[in-house]
Amino acid sequence: MDYKMIFTLAGGLGLFLYGMKMMGDGLEKAAGARLKSLLEVLTTNRFMGVLVGATVTAIIQSSSAATVMVVGFVNAGIMTLAQATGVIMGANIGTTITGQLIAFKLSDVAPIAIFIGVGLIFFSKKKKMRRVGEILTGFGILFLGLDMMSGAMKPLGNNPDFQTAIVKFKNPIWGLLTGMLMTAILQSSSASLGILQALAMQGAIGLDGAIFVLFGQNIGTCITAMMASIGTTVTARRAATIHLLFNILGTLLFTILILLGVPYIPFIQSLTPGNNVRQIANAHTLFNVINTIWMFPLADKLVDMSKKLVPGKEKDIDAMHLMYLDKRILETPAIAVAQIVKETNRMADLAKQNVAIAMKAFFDRDEQLVEEVHKREELIDFLSEEITNYLVMVNDLPLGNSDSELVANLFHVVNDLERIGDHAQNLAEYTQYVMDNDVAFSQIAQNELTQINTMVINALEDAVAAIKTGDRDIARRVEPQEQAIDDMEIKLRNSHIERLNNQQCSVSSGVIFLDIVTNLERIGDHACNLADSVLG
Repeated sequence: MDYKMIFTLAGGLGLFLYGMKMMGDGLEKAAGARLKSLLEVLTTNRFMGVLVGATVTAIIQSSSAATVMVVGFVNAGIMTLAQATGVIMGANIGTTITGQLIAFKLSDVAPIAIFIGVGLIFFSKKKKMRRVGEILTGFGILFLGLDMMSGAMKPLGNNPDFQTAIVKFKNPIWGLLTGMLMTAILQSSSASLGILQALAMQGAIGLDGAIFVLFGQNIGTCITAMMASIGTTVTARRAATIHLLFNILGTLLFTILILLGVPYIPFIQSLTPGNNVRQIANAHTLFNVINTIWMFPLADKLVDMSKKLVPGKEKDIDAMHLMYLDKRILETPAIAVAQIVKETNRMADLAKQNVAIAMKAFFDRDEQLVEEVHKREELIDFLSEEITNYLVMVNDLPLGNSDSELVANLFHVVNDLERIGDHAQNLAEYTQYVMDNDVAFSQIAQNELTQINTMVINALEDAVAAIKTGDRDIARRVEPQEQAIDDMEIKLRNSHIERLNNQQCSVSSGVIFLDIVTNLERIGDHACNLADSVLG
């Protein structure tokens, strides 16, 4: 193997990986909305989890990325271990799509796919067609890289030293270790499988020499999820362990059966005689399908085993935490955006509750409620900072236009919610001052504050409902309410000045009265901004 062969092989591998990534990104953008709806399916049952795992992995073209995302879901507390097990099984099936695609030997059409794809990317005015262009270009580059790898390996077919190494691959231990090492280095089972298929294209390796390497690749792909689980919760580390257990147990089963004489290899060869490339793809697919079928009823046992291998209790989750977000979810931008929306909706509920509680504290003179407002405000500030950080990270990822617009919009929504929280805290501080200094308000003043507070709470409830549901009809109700709040503020200021002139209230109570009215009016403004974000 000379330096030219090594450089060509490395270049082909680089093109293969880049093409796979580009095709996966294009598919992900095209299926962005569907991916979000698939996420909701994850919360139903394990069987649906298998289907979702297979579908998502086929779209993003990486079982490693899918499993890392699952670890993120578990770490964020939005998926149980039982649900994660189903998705992991499905991801192993979904990753076999790339091998089946390679087996079609479409290298001859790769230049045409690249030509058409690049043309669509540069000249098409329609977003959907540009997405198709990305998929075609990635598809073409993938096969161009595969063709380069295959060409680089052509001399190996008659190389005595390589043939000696191939014989060693037939040894289960040597083959498994080789497959594990290849995949661990490349961080992609699809890429290492592609190398095997490229060798098969040149007749340098057959299924009998590749089978144990193929099994080892399934174990090697677990290293990415295991690394991603470092520093996560106990449950998330157990999810990564389930992935490893699933592949190790499946590999052991198939290896033992083959060594005992079960004709797995002859059966696969009989399906497509003489086609080594398709035989490797079929062996890979059938391995994962059969592994899923026999392990599916034992999923609970896998969970129990993971608990024994990763002992420990979950720590009590601090109030200051994210319920729906984890950095590992960023592996799939479309789903990450959906999770940010959920966390933003949670922040919206907290801000709305804090306004209501702050005013209840004022009317009831309840110091405990004042303390509750301050604690909730800390959480709102924490969420504001964390969600904004996630928005910045997601903004740098490949997003569809609709998701890009949504992310830009969420920056403003989070800012408005944070400001509403600040005004609620101001109201709580005024309440504390009133209680500390025994400030009295006339019945008329209290009635007026009750009136404007009711108007603000109604507007805020409609605004939050609008951003949570995207209902434009609800959003349209907010602006007239906000205008009525503005009119009410002017009316209350005038009546307050009149009471001051008539010496019907003290200066200290008057100042607090105006501050409360001002803050409530500002909350109405931010509620209107939230509604405008829905209306665009």
